[in-house]
Amino acid sequence: MAAQQRDYYEILGVARNASAEELKRAYRNLAKKYHPDINKSADSSDKFKEIQAAYDTLNDEAKRKRYDRYGVEGVNAGEGFAGAAGESPFGDIFDMFFGQQTGARRGPGTESVLRGDDLREDMELTLEEVASGVEKTIRFPRMETCDTCNGNGAKPGTNPDTCPQCHGQGQVRFTQNTLLGTFHSAQPCNRCRGTGKIIANPCGVCSGAGRLRKTRERSVKIPAGADTGMRLRLIGEGDAGERGGPSGDLYIVLYVKDHELFERRGNDLFTQAPISFARAALGGIIQVPIVNGVEDLKIPEGTQSGQTFTMRGKGIPDINGRGKGDEHVVVHVQVPTKLTAEQREILKQFAATMGEKTQETHEKGNILGRLFGHQG
Repeated sequence: MAAQQRDYYEILGVARNASAEELKRAYRNLAKKYHPDINKSADSSDKFKEIQAAYDTLNDEAKRKRYDRYGVEGVNAGEGFAGAAGESPFGDIFDMFFGQQTGARRGPGTESVLRGDDLREDMELTLEEVASGVEKTIRFPRMETCDTCNGNGAKPGTNPDTCPQCHGQGQVRFTQNTLLGTFHSAQPCNRCRGTGKIIANPCGVCSGAGRLRKTRERSVKIPAGADTGMRLRLIGEGDAGERGGPSGDLYIVLYVKDHELFERRGNDLFTQAPISFARAALGGIIQVPIVNGVEDLKIPEGTQSGQTFTMRGKGIPDINGRGKGDEHVVVHVQVPTKLTAEQREILKQFAATMGEKTQETHEKGNILGRLFGHQG
């Protein structure tokens, strides 16, 4: 019995009415936790793929509606319905009952071609890179058309022969008599494996496959404002199709590394800045980090520990070009752990002006009281 599919909302840990921003936040946190480059546990790769599948479905409005109504099967069926213009969505249903070959469509007398597979590559980025945009070079393996035989699989100077069994159709048709009547159906030809061609003299380079695995190098422009989970599609950069079929696409899934100083929430950044007691009381200018440098921030008199200051437009650019986010600086007042004699005396004088008793004065008072409190 097949294992039961986990609920996508449960995988991401969100409610069924979660907003797009909540989905994105949940995905980003889980992706960082289970990304195979960081999490070295044996099942991290499977968990990451499960998280990716859940987010890809729920982040797409049409897929999410089908999932909510029909589950995973409804999503998969919906993708199968996206056929060529004028093609009946009920074709797959008839195929299940009557054995019609699905996949690449072909008419009588035409050679069967198959589209190449789509590929996926993960790309790791720093916060600094996505703050300004960056161009990166990737290397990835893919199937490419054999240059020696131009993809037909035959030795140079020869051509594939027409299959004598299916006469180049790639399919063998037969008739079925059932209780519902007589039906005509077809199955892939087992001699030419549905290609319609027989290669008597295969290419010595690709051994008749028509394709070879090679390493491809491409430059990719990452737009400013990119975030974990975003995908870039490079059309035609996937595997080459069989027998001259069109190439698939390459999908680059982005992953932004955690930063030691900043926490990203959408396009806003959050950071912390330590300040001295004197600076908090007197106010003044402090330097705080921004994503690509440092900047002055004015601290007013009487600043309290935990107080947040907002620096407008110092966050991450919006990927759609709608300005920049903000940077939020949370200040923390640091209490010195060691004081010189001079510093201690100054603080005592300050405490006295505030009407406070120092711990030392309080302890001396208690001792004198215990010594002389009962004397008349």
